[in-house]
Amino acid sequence: MAGKPKLHYFNGRGRMESIRWLLAAAGVEFEEKFIETREDWDRIRKDGSLMYQQVPMVEIDGMKLVQTRAIINYIANKHNLYGKDMKERALIDMYVEGVADLNEMTIVFPVHPPGVKETKLSEIKDKAKNRYFPAFEKVLKSHGQDYLVGNKLSKADILLVELLYNVEELNPGATASFPLLQALKPEGITDREVQEGASSPFSSWAVGLHLIKSRTLPTDIVNCSSKIQILSR
Repeated sequence: MAGKPKLHYFNGRGRMESIRWLLAAAGVEFEEKFIETREDWDRIRKDGSLMYQQVPMVEIDGMKLVQTRAIINYIANKHNLYGKDMKERALIDMYVEGVADLNEMTIVFPVHPPGVKETKLSEIKDKAKNRYFPAFEKVLKSHGQDYLVGNKLSKADILLVELLYNVEELNPGATASFPLLQALKPEGITDREVQEGASSPFSSWAVGLHLIKSRTLPTDIVNCSSKIQILSR
């Protein structure tokens, strides 16, 4: 029996967070192997584990996978979160690429100097409100289904929900004008429901996302980003 996936990354969200969300939504338990010190960083770079000398890296099914999208695609394929045919996969990939464009802005936002942050935040707000959120709202409205593609949960839904939370963290109320996006978020899951199994259209993944959202990382995204910069020098 295969062991739990092992996630190697710095002690924060960063580029590993989407991978955590996907595993949690699939109901997969995983282990975190945080890179805390210069010695940790030097060790993992020198032992041959990192193909391109960078993280995230995930040990899974006998492989040491790097590159975020490659890892996400493998997990999505393995756990039936990647559509039923080529057309559905093309749509899923198209939506995920749009999600990634905006999410990248939220990931790098903490490392911008103070004088630049206000401008970058305005860009995030503008692109969320006027480009990306309307596009995804339109997709959901066009077919009237619960999920973006094939009326079935896919990596596109999971990563979109992560994006919604990331943007709302920077801009509370960002989804207020987008009711279908708000409905996509599996909110209101209680600890009791985690134990008993949530009963909702999203019960297959709501519990997993509740657990990933409610866990506490010892350092936040700002500290994580600073540590990445220091250790990467």
